[in-house]
Amino acid sequence: MSDPETSNTPAGRFGKFGLIEHITRETVIYNKSTVTGKGDDSAVIDSGNELTLVSTDLLLEGIHFNLVYTPLKHLGYKAVIRAISDIYAMNGTPEQILIAVGISTRFKVEHLEELYEGIGLACKRYRTDLAGGDTTSSLTGMTIGVTAIGRAGRDSIVRRNGARPNDLICATGSFGASYMGLQVLERERKIYDKDNPVQPDLSGYEYIIERQLKPEFPEKVLKDLAAGNILPTSMIDVSDGLASDLIHLCRLSDTGCRIYHDRIPVDNETWKSAEEFNIDPMIPALNGGEDYELLFTLPLEHAEKIKTIPDVALIGHMTGKEQGCFLVTGEGNEVELRAQGWEKE
Repeated sequence: MSDPETSNTPAGRFGKFGLIEHITRETVIYNKSTVTGKGDDSAVIDSGNELTLVSTDLLLEGIHFNLVYTPLKHLGYKAVIRAISDIYAMNGTPEQILIAVGISTRFKVEHLEELYEGIGLACKRYRTDLAGGDTTSSLTGMTIGVTAIGRAGRDSIVRRNGARPNDLICATGSFGASYMGLQVLERERKIYDKDNPVQPDLSGYEYIIERQLKPEFPEKVLKDLAAGNILPTSMIDVSDGLASDLIHLCRLSDTGCRIYHDRIPVDNETWKSAEEFNIDPMIPALNGGEDYELLFTLPLEHAEKIKTIPDVALIGHMTGKEQGCFLVTGEGNEVELRAQGWEKE
């Protein structure tokens, strides 16, 4: 067994996707029912007439959430969204979740009741069953593990590796709001720590704070796509940053890409708050993460039809792999995209 004190390669060196690929590179699939074991948003299991999708997500106090400004009800809601978004991102339907919670002695029954109230609200909103789980004691803080289970049709499942050169790149909603909401909350936390404990005034930041604390998932877009007989060639939920997740699609699909600065949707409140923090709004839009929007690609033949679907922006196109991954500025300059959305998780 390797000694953690003498092993020298930092886990953060690989980035999230690179680390997963590295530690699972020698994984062997033993069962014919395992269609996909890694690389996609969810594992794909052949269960007969349809495909079963299974995804898991882990949240650690101090890394993924801070209970100074995160209500436990909101945390429970967000934990469900994080998990079921992986099922939706493969064009599937989430049906069950399992919740495992580790808590230290500072948490009481009432705290768990509040957490599970939020879990229940998310389950009701997205018609997903809380089907079981586990609880255990922890020496430090709170840990939440969520396993989501869903299903997808054999002819309608969408993976990350199906994009081709000239495919359109589409995105739902807007980007950077969650990141800027976190910046506001962290700023107020530091003021709260230093000065008298006065309730902060968060008026004017309602949208970006909600996107951080209680995100929603754009499931209606998937219904609109199905109604229009539009099947994406690849898809991913944007949890690690638009640039990072787009590069991941390109790598798995063996393509490059071009996205356009003036087509990337950024909400006005996000833009104003970024300027307030002296941040170029495009930085959180590209690298902020936790937006839980959909990023997907389509054949060119759907160019006109996709314009009729609400809340979808056409932001670029796929290219040949040799052309690389770039952002095109308003002046026509090309800036190489870099995966900067995930470093410490």
